Amino acid sequence: MTPDILMIGGFLLALLLGAPVAISLGIGGMIGILSGLSPDMLATLGTNTYNSVAKYPLIAIPLFILTGLIFEYAGVAASLVRFAQALIGPRHGGLAVVVVLVCLIMGGMSGSGPADAAAVAMVMLPSMKRAGYPQPFSASLIAASSSTAILIPPSIALILYSIVVPGVDLRALFAAGLIPGVLAGLSLLLPAWLLARRYGWEDPETTERPPLGESFKQALPALFAPVLILGGLRSGLFTPTEAAVVAVAYGVIVGTLIYRKLTLKDLWRLMGEAGITSGIVMFIIALAGIFAWAGTTLGTFRHLAEAMLSLSENGWVLLGLVMLLVLLAGMLLDAISIYLILIPILLPLMQHFGWNPVWFGILLAMNIAIGQFTPPVAVNLMVTTRIAGIRLEQTLGWTLIFVASMFASLLLVMLVPGLALWLPEKLGYVVGAW
Repeated sequence: MTPDILMIGGFLLALLLGAPVAISLGIGGMIGILSGLSPDMLATLGTNTYNSVAKYPLIAIPLFILTGLIFEYAGVAASLVRFAQALIGPRHGGLAVVVVLVCLIMGGMSGSGPADAAAVAMVMLPSMKRAGYPQPFSASLIAASSSTAILIPPSIALILYSIVVPGVDLRALFAAGLIPGVLAGLSLLLPAWLLARRYGWEDPETTERPPLGESFKQALPALFAPVLILGGLRSGLFTPTEAAVVAVAYGVIVGTLIYRKLTLKDLWRLMGEAGITSGIVMFIIALAGIFAWAGTTLGTFRHLAEAMLSLSENGWVLLGLVMLLVLLAGMLLDAISIYLILIPILLPLMQHFGWNPVWFGILLAMNIAIGQFTPPVAVNLMVTTRIAGIRLEQTLGWTLIFVASMFASLLLVMLVPGLALWLPEKLGYVVGAW
C-alpha cells in the first residue's frame, strides 16, 4: 500500500476504534511519516505541533470562549428572551420567533453553537413547554437556531479558517457571515412559525407580554456587545484578536456591575472552564499540524484533490460534491476538526476553479452549521435534548424540516455569491480571488 493510503487509513481506523480526533490525526500523521519518509523525520513532531499553535490570531479562540461563558452565566439569554417577547408580543408561534432572534444575537457574543444552545435552552424550554410546544420540536428549533453562531461574528470557526487558508482577511470573513447568518435564521423562522400556527401552539390569550421599555433597558447591555465588537473592527480601533480581549473585559463589566450575577469566584471558575475547552481545541490543532505536514510533504492532499478533479471538470459539479462531503463530515465531526482535515484537500480545488476564498469559507461554515444539528452526532441537538430530558431520535422528524430549510439558504448563497461578498466589499475589505 502507498503511504497516502496508509496515512488516511491509519487516521480512519483510529477514529473507528474510538480514539479522539486529535489522537487519530497524530497517529495518521506519524504513520505517513514512517511509511513514506525517513524515521528521522519523527524529530519534526515537536516543531510541527508548536508551529501549529504558535499563531497570534489563535489567541482570540480562548478569549471568545471565555466571553461566551461569561455572558451565559451572567443571565444575558434571559434578558434577551424577555426583550424579544416584548417585541413580538402574544401570538401563535411567538416563542418560536423569539428563539431564532435570541440565538442570532447570542451568536454575536460567543461564536459557539453548543454554548448558545445550552444558554437559550435553559431559558426557553420551560416556557415553550407551558405554551404547548412539543419538547422534541423545541429542542430541534433551539439546536438549529444556535448553529447560526458559526456564521455570526465573532465565529471561532471563521477565525480558524482565516489561519488555515493563507491570505484571507478575518474582518472580511466576519462581515461576509452576517447576511448568510441572518438568512439562515430566517430560513428556520418561517417553517417554525408556520408549524406553530398550523398546530395552534401558544394561545395568545394566555400569553403575557413583558413591558417593552423595562425589558429593553435590561437587554441593552447584551445588545451592545455585538455592536462593540463589530463597530471596533470596522472603525479599525482594534484587531480581531484585540476584539476578543475587549469582549472579555466588557463581559466582566456587564456580569459584575450591571447584571450583578458574576463574582470573582465565578470568574475564576469560568476561566478554568474556558481553559479546559481551549486546551482541547489547541490540542486538536497541534496534532493536526503533524497530519498536515505529513500530508503536504508526501503530496497526499494533492493526490486526493487530483482524484476529485478526475470525477468532473465542471466546477459546479465539484462544488456540489464538496458540499455533500462537508455535510457528511459535519454530521460526525466538530467544525474545528473538519477545517483542519478537509481544507488542505480542498485548497487545490479552490485554486483550480478560482473559487473566492471568503465566499467558499462561508459556504463551508453554513454546511458545518447544518451538521451541528443533524444526527447521528449533532452536538447542538445533544445539548438541547439533554436539557429537555428527551431522546435524540424523538427529534428526527422536526430536525429534517429545519435541515431542509437551512440547506435552501445554503443553496441560495452558493448560487448568489453576492449575498456573502456584498457587505465586506462595501466595507472596503479585501475579499480577493485565487
